[in-house]
Amino acid sequence: MSNVIARLDDVSMNYGERVVLQNCSLDVVEGAITCIIGLSGAGKSTILRLLNGLRKPESGHVYVKGTDICHMPEHELINFRSAIGFAFQFAALFDSMTIGENVALPLRENTSMSESEIEKTARGTLESVGLENNYDNFPSELSGGMLKRAGFARAVVTNPAIVLYDEPTTGLDPIITHLLTDTIKRLRAQLNGTAVVISHDLQSIFMMADYVAMLFEGAIIAYDSVTKIRASMNPIVQQFLQGSEVGPIPL
Repeated sequence: MSNVIARLDDVSMNYGERVVLQNCSLDVVEGAITCIIGLSGAGKSTILRLLNGLRKPESGHVYVKGTDICHMPEHELINFRSAIGFAFQFAALFDSMTIGENVALPLRENTSMSESEIEKTARGTLESVGLENNYDNFPSELSGGMLKRAGFARAVVTNPAIVLYDEPTTGLDPIITHLLTDTIKRLRAQLNGTAVVISHDLQSIFMMADYVAMLFEGAIIAYDSVTKIRASMNPIVQQFLQGSEVGPIPL
């Protein structure tokens, strides 16, 4: 396998009495798009929050670029998070700020760039997602798909090594879904970086993924290329991919 840029090693995670991850391990390949699939509430978003240090596991280790971030002091975690892009499910833009100001925010908070450099970079990043004419608009003036793309721009504006996408196509029509999927692929190529995507949209996943991991009952039960995942003989994987009511996954 190619170089691994991030790794969950035997991670367990609970929310109160509920076990979310149990002895879960996952390798994130550098320079690739890894998509995580699984049932609703399976813990996919938790994996993203572990990878950027927003959550700490009950046991196990989370390595990013060779560093175990589980025991990293908070002040170091703040700097670490600034190097990881995060595109939230609902964009999470500040309503009182323009799109340009939202995208520029990570640069203002985490770099020593001048204001002219910040604006130039923010405008260039918005252009890369097709929003070059929306710099001065407010979030309320944009459609759902445009808000998603603005969120993508904010996630990548600092040129992070890893970008995490939480349900990037949820609730959008097929045309916008195709556009966003293509945008994720293009941004990964432009950044020469790594992306981790969680989604329920299998068609979108199969269009963009280099690797697919399936999370079930707290663990990664399958991890391989798109072609091999689609041909998997694992009955759980096949039931999920086919959307069948018949199989080992309880309804």
